[in-house]
Amino acid sequence: MTDGHITWQWQEPNTAWRGIGIYHVTLTVTDRQPVLGTLVIPENDPKQARVEWSDLGRQVLRHMLDLPKRRPEIRIMSYSLMPDHLHSIWHVTEPMPTSILSVVRGFWQGEKKIGRGYSMSIAPHSMRENEHTGQRENEHTADPLFHEMPFVRPLSRKGQLDTMVNYLILNPQRLATKKLMPGFFRVQKDIEIAGRKYRGIGNVELLQAARFAPVHVRRTMIDEAIHGDNKRLRDYMNGCVLAARQGAVMVSPFISDKEKEVMTVLLAEEHPIIYIADNGFRDYYKPSDGLFDAVAAGRVLILSPWEYDPSKRHVTREECIAMNQMAEEICNYVHSPELNSGKTNIPYVHSPELDSGLTNIPI
Repeated sequence: MTDGHITWQWQEPNTAWRGIGIYHVTLTVTDRQPVLGTLVIPENDPKQARVEWSDLGRQVLRHMLDLPKRRPEIRIMSYSLMPDHLHSIWHVTEPMPTSILSVVRGFWQGEKKIGRGYSMSIAPHSMRENEHTGQRENEHTADPLFHEMPFVRPLSRKGQLDTMVNYLILNPQRLATKKLMPGFFRVQKDIEIAGRKYRGIGNVELLQAARFAPVHVRRTMIDEAIHGDNKRLRDYMNGCVLAARQGAVMVSPFISDKEKEVMTVLLAEEHPIIYIADNGFRDYYKPSDGLFDAVAAGRVLILSPWEYDPSKRHVTREECIAMNQMAEEICNYVHSPELNSGKTNIPYVHSPELDSGLTNIPI
């Protein structure tokens, strides 16, 4: 501890993390088999959703909660056991002689042992004799229950810990929402706008809106505000909100702090937006806290022209310029007489989901 703040030692990729720190650790079942528990949604209300743990889930969880007995430097701060994965937050309270990755690897080996015991218990008839060793083995051991090493991410930036704790708390509710409204959370491919193809999450029918407007706070507005004249910035930001109140769908990557402020107001007032993302969509993607409920309600469409890059951490200036250009393209090309007349299969905008009506889900 330093001045009441948690400090930790960051090192280069592929080297050890040994210092004090907080880490998000996720253990995932191979092929996402829902063997750790069952999602229960009373009265089809996501807010009441919970996960009823299986015996295997309890064993997996107990093994993790016993970790501080073996590693007293580590405290389990929070966790969420889901049907096919286990999220947890670990606090390393003092420097360790080994790396956090080594500790996680040891934890993983213990969980794999539990998984092998489970596989053998459900398929005792599949035991066979190894012709080389003479020992009896389970045929399912070639496909272990926890095939991949757990995902480990340091929570080092301001606000990350609170965000992750909230994410864990809401995990069952969000899984329930995705199950009850699968259309909005399914990655939709080949959404073509102005010759550019996107993948999307959310309500594709927002592309049928009568009016669109971009949100792009210019650097000159920021500079003027820094030097004491914030009128143009204030008027522009207020104008964006006013346009949304008058029925426009606002389109933007919402990169800068001021653009994010506009987005916060738009979401709070429940206006529809089209959000340009700087990365593609990984498997089992869920929108962030601020966007999730709006996606579920059909008020948001998230678009990205890129494939998912797991190594991506920061957005480049070139990507910022490109995404703002995409927002302008969407506003200019989607806002056309053909679209406004109700025709959706036009050269400028094309989406198989939109054309077939698969995303016309009542909300």
